[in-house]
Amino acid sequence: MIEISHINKTFGNRQVLKDVSLKIAPREAVCVIGAMGCGKSTLIRCIAGLETLDSGKILLDGEPRKPIEKHGGQQKVGMVFQSYNLFPHLTVLHNLTLAPRHVLHMSQKEAEAEARHQLELVGLAEKIHMFPHELSSGQRQRVAMARCLVMKPQVLLLDEITSASDPLATSEVKEVLRKLKQEVALVVVTHDMALASDIADRVVFMSNGSIVEVGTSDEIFNHPQKDATRMFVKHIFSFHFAVHSRHYDLYELHAGMAHFCDHYNLSNEQKFKVQLLSEEVLQVVPLDKGTIDLNLRYSRKDRSLSLEILMPTGLISVLHNKDFMPDELSMTIIEGLCDHMSETVEEHPEGPRVKITFGLKDNTAE
Repeated sequence: MIEISHINKTFGNRQVLKDVSLKIAPREAVCVIGAMGCGKSTLIRCIAGLETLDSGKILLDGEPRKPIEKHGGQQKVGMVFQSYNLFPHLTVLHNLTLAPRHVLHMSQKEAEAEARHQLELVGLAEKIHMFPHELSSGQRQRVAMARCLVMKPQVLLLDEITSASDPLATSEVKEVLRKLKQEVALVVVTHDMALASDIADRVVFMSNGSIVEVGTSDEIFNHPQKDATRMFVKHIFSFHFAVHSRHYDLYELHAGMAHFCDHYNLSNEQKFKVQLLSEEVLQVVPLDKGTIDLNLRYSRKDRSLSLEILMPTGLISVLHNKDFMPDELSMTIIEGLCDHMSETVEEHPEGPRVKITFGLKDNTAE
């Protein structure tokens, strides 16, 4: 049993995990989904002991998880990375026996027997003497899984293991995961909704560092209860950036938006427009009242782009405030970029917040 209780994690001035709590039962398959930067990979890195917590706790069978020490330990949790991390100069057998011999102090004979057993489980027994470059991407991924399994973990963490795979490799990995969920608990971070729907006992949807909704794959994909979940499963993707003062990092904002646009194959024209719009919007809204949350949203369904900002507690209106005197040139640029602007007030635990949405014109991808 994994018990995650109110964990928080910050990198610099960015909080990537916000009061996250979750329980994972033995031999349960949990898929974690969400947009880029929502905190899902950081969450499993914290479970793995690769990151320290700012606050909160993670328990495995009632014992606190601690950062991995330089000389090993922590065999109860294994992690498989997207890039496989196999040693290219070692055979499959040598890749699998290295850690059991040096960390678990198995004999060579014991380690090889365990390696052969795990390779049988993932369907690669005949590849035991091959090198990683002689295997397909799906086979390398399965070897990486087997390498974790020889350490006899109770929990296997998998981070975007199909994101760079072809359809055949993805199918291979799915078949293996269906078998593995009968042996160990699985926590799978993925953008592959079909994978999550296929193997998950429960799906966790994260946004902006928090868990928004948890349910079965049917509940999340067919009957979501939260608006944010509905938006995501309908292929509305988002990029989040927090502005804490007038001295925010414009280059970081533009780089993040460029990466987002490139990831979803948006045109250079769209990339330029969203960067310009964000810069001009931050010229006209007050930046001295507290943190502003900026969200860039892209709908794959109709290829539309919009920019949403959430203003701090205490500001009940911005665009409709008679005392609000925005920069005229910036407003002219914003009006030229957008086909609509709307302002609403939303209730939040810390108080009402103003949400302003800017819809961009001519957003058909090239």
